[in-house]
Amino acid sequence: MEVLIERMMYASRWLLAPIYFGLSLALIALGIKFFQEIFHLLPHVLEISEADIVLVVLSLIDIALVSGLIIMVMFTSYENFVSSIDLKEGTEKLAWLGTLDTGTLKSKVAASIVAISSIHLLKIFMNAKNIENEKLMWYVLIHLTFV
Repeated sequence: MEVLIERMMYASRWLLAPIYFGLSLALIALGIKFFQEIFHLLPHVLEISEADIVLVVLSLIDIALVSGLIIMVMFTSYENFVSSIDLKEGTEKLAWLGTLDTGTLKSKVAASIVAISSIHLLKIFMNAKNIENEKLMWYVLIHLTFV
């Protein structure tokens, strides 16, 4: 009985695989939003202010950081909890693949969250005149919580 339970528990790790695959679908959605932002910007690039262009670029950077975070979590978690990724000989392999443990991943996720929060806060500060002081204070406090 014990052996059966242990085998079932060990096999249950494969229940995580669809979740990690789902993250790749979220990555596709972010890619679509990324290009949607670019396509909205390009026709008006000569008309809008520099500050507005910076805000759009910050949004693009935000999407890029979240996308990188998804890749890191998806691959590292899959390798740590489900199965190692077997690549054919001669296939290019990401240098960090197989080297991140859960502690290192946690640190990288935390650093990414701080970077994403910083970009979000910068976008808010660029529009600070339209935001109540109390709301600004809360944004800063939330950011400091991440830091």
